[in-house]
Amino acid sequence: MDVKIEAGWKSVLQEEFDKPYFIDLVNFVKTELKEGKQVYPPGKLIFNAFEKTPFNKLKVVILGQDPYHGEGQAHGLSFSVPEGIPQPPSLVNIFREIKNDLGIEPPQHGNLESWAEQGVFLLNAILTVRKAEATSHSKAGWAYFTDAVIGKISEHKSGIVFLLWGNFARQKRLLIDTDKHFILESAHPSPFSASGFFGCKHFSKTNEILQQQGLQKINWKIT
Repeated sequence: MDVKIEAGWKSVLQEEFDKPYFIDLVNFVKTELKEGKQVYPPGKLIFNAFEKTPFNKLKVVILGQDPYHGEGQAHGLSFSVPEGIPQPPSLVNIFREIKNDLGIEPPQHGNLESWAEQGVFLLNAILTVRKAEATSHSKAGWAYFTDAVIGKISEHKSGIVFLLWGNFARQKRLLIDTDKHFILESAHPSPFSASGFFGCKHFSKTNEILQQQGLQKINWKIT
């Protein structure tokens, strides 16, 4: 199957695109749309994380679970919302931890594209959702694909920093070669568990790991 995706990712993932589960997944999303259901993010943004963070620039992975299911929120980057959309509670808590960790004041918007463009891969485990129905596409087959994505990163790259927040993300550590990569774990930044997220200092720790490898650190300030 010919999928429109950044060339580096396409090379690494082509065998996944040709598997029956992926063809079924594409047909599932198309059927949802044909039946008049609203699916987020818009089709052209489903693979936005891959477009904003080319495979050869990848340095950090922040794994989310499900796209935001409110109108205008999801744009294909985990935890991120477009400018002009109110920041969801988890994102507010992420910015709060960045302030505690690095002294950076929270931004006026929640668009994390500047992180993605520096090599922070903002991957949701599920890449689509039905409007107003959280996890509605969780059984569509996206997990097979994104598990393969994590596995390919682990196989083909080295020295990647994986930020795994919450039990769902932590389960993915089994897909990562810990002899080659770095894993930082904490509670999820959701208001329900943020007390275990605050103080994790994952943003300064990530930069320390990158600098130890001779890589440019991430500018976590959103402008």
